[in-house]
Amino acid sequence: MWLPRAPADLFPFFADAHNLEAITPPWLRFSVLTPRPIAMHAGTRIEYRLRLHRVPLRWLTEIAAWEPPHRFVDRQLLGPYALWEHEHRLRAVGGGTVMSDHVRYRIRGGRMADLAGDAAVARRDLRRIFEFRARALHERFG
Repeated sequence: MWLPRAPADLFPFFADAHNLEAITPPWLRFSVLTPRPIAMHAGTRIEYRLRLHRVPLRWLTEIAAWEPPHRFVDRQLLGPYALWEHEHRLRAVGGGTVMSDHVRYRIRGGRMADLAGDAAVARRDLRRIFEFRARALHERFG
């Protein structure tokens, strides 16, 4: 997505992990459990609580890469996925910023879960979450 702000103007929003609550759909009942302030750097661990399909979950991530104002990566240590690695990139383009997300994930349960349709449900959920996030960021930053 393109936002009409420079990466250096946007990155501080993402540097506060508690802002994730504002760009996560309410149906997830998402909250950051790690108390403020959270000093963001490679190695920082952040704990969350959410509900996915009415199931309460805890999620622990670690910041695997921290490169302000252009990139950071969070990786799940404990949570609902067998694998979760989320790279956020901010690139100056046309007087603003192109923000992109690249998520590598694998659902739990392997081939049996895939046959049961769980992979399709996960894809749909992730699409809805990122669509919500894009709308929220556009509302906040123009």
